[in-house]
Amino acid sequence: MSTQDTIEDKLKALEPDFLAVENESHRHNVPPNSETHFKVTLVARRLEGLMPVKRHQQIYALLADELAGPVHALALHLFTPEEWEASGRSRPDSPDCRGGGAS
Repeated sequence: MSTQDTIEDKLKALEPDFLAVENESHRHNVPPNSETHFKVTLVARRLEGLMPVKRHQQIYALLADELAGPVHALALHLFTPEEWEASGRSRPDSPDCRGGGAS
């Protein structure tokens, strides 16, 4: 099972209305086919009433093994269903990598 598949499976514990896990490793200076940089967009009722820090902590707890191992970076975009609708169901673009490039 790929790291991306594992992340998706573990995040299903939050019973998301919407879940997108995107491997953005190709945008960084890592070997081909790496699974080190991910962007997660998750919409779930279980996030209601939680401040952003608490939301992130829930994700970090679920993905502790991956964050201790193969995952170097994790961009989190976490919404309640109401916040998701208000955002226009918009997922922010990730910034371009600023480090690790060859000179």
